[in-house]
Amino acid sequence: MRVAVVSMDTVATRDTPAVRRTRRVAADLAARGHDVHWLCAQWWGGEIGQFEQDGIEHHAVTERPSPGRFRSKLPFVLRRVDPDLVHAVSVPPGHATTAKTTAAMLRVPLVLDWWERDPERGSGRRYRKAATRADHVIAPSETVRTAVREHGASDVNVRVIPESIDVDLVRSADADDRFDMVWARALDDDANVGEFLLALAELRDRDWRAAVVGDGPARGDAERMAADLRIDDRVHFLGDLDDEEFVPVLKGSHVFAQTATYEPFATELLWALACGCVGIVEYQAGSSAHELVEGLDRGRLVTSPQELADEIVACGDLPEWERNDGFAGFDHDEVLDEWVDCYEAAIDGYGWL
Repeated sequence: MRVAVVSMDTVATRDTPAVRRTRRVAADLAARGHDVHWLCAQWWGGEIGQFEQDGIEHHAVTERPSPGRFRSKLPFVLRRVDPDLVHAVSVPPGHATTAKTTAAMLRVPLVLDWWERDPERGSGRRYRKAATRADHVIAPSETVRTAVREHGASDVNVRVIPESIDVDLVRSADADDRFDMVWARALDDDANVGEFLLALAELRDRDWRAAVVGDGPARGDAERMAADLRIDDRVHFLGDLDDEEFVPVLKGSHVFAQTATYEPFATELLWALACGCVGIVEYQAGSSAHELVEGLDRGRLVTSPQELADEIVACGDLPEWERNDGFAGFDHDEVLDEWVDCYEAAIDGYGWL
C-alpha cells in the first residue's frame, strides 16, 4: 500500500502528542513493508528535496513551516507521490482540505486523523470543512469522536483508534519499587498536577513515596507547591523518562493518578494500567481519561483531591500487580492492524458499520 502522510509538522519541528502519534503510525506501516511518504516542511539540512528515515520517505513541500505556502504547493507534491490513500492530520485544518481536493482528483480516499482542534491554527469554519469533507475520520477516543461529530462529521464516517503501547516491554521490564504512587504527563497549563499534590497532603501522616514524571513550564510551580504543602521530601520530580525508564517505575508502583484537565487520549494512564497500577482518574470534561477506567475493577473515578486521597487509601487493599494482560489489545501491532483495516476499507469503498 502506498500511503501519503500530509503533515507540515514533524517531531523535528513541532514535537506534540498528535505529531508523535502520526510518526509512530507511519514508522510502523513502513516496518510492515508499506510504501510511506511524509509530505512536510523540510527539517533536514542541505538542498535535497527528499530524505529517507526509518523507512519513511520525507518530501519537502516547503523549506520551512509556513501554512499558506505549504497549502499552495501541496497539490503538486501529492500528485507526484501518487498514493493509494492520503492520511492527513487535522492541524492546520486547511492542509487537510487541500489534501482532500487533490485526493479527489487522484481518485483516492482521504483519512483524517483528528487528535484535537487548535484554535490558534485554524478557524472553526476550517475545522468543520476538514471534518465534513474527509472520507473517513479517526479519533483517539470517544471524547474526541464526539467533538468531531460536533464539527459536522457523520457518525458512520468517524472511527476510534486508540493510542498504543509496547506490551512486550511491559512484560519483560523489571520493577522499580521506589514509589507507591505515580503521576505522569507534560507539565503544562492543562496538567493540573496540583490536585494530586493536594491529595497527597491529605495523606501526610501516612507512609508513602510518590513520583511526578514529566517536564514543562508548570514544573517549577508544582515543585514550590509540594514544598509549601511540606511533602517535597516524599514527592520526587523525575522529569521526562523514555519508555524503558518509565515502565519499571510503573510496574513497581501501586497507584497511578490522572488529573489533567485536557487529554485527547491518556497515554500515560494506559501504560500504567497495563503495568498493573490501580488507575484513579479525576473526572474532567476536557479529558478522555475516564474512558480507560470506567467499569474497570482496578480503576476509580473521583471529582476532588479529597476523593482522590480517600481512594488511594481504599485501593491499598487491592493486590499489587506488575502487569495487566487485559490491556494487551493496545499493543502497537494490534492497533496498527486497526489502521491497516481502516485504510483497506477506505480504499475498497466500504464503511465501518
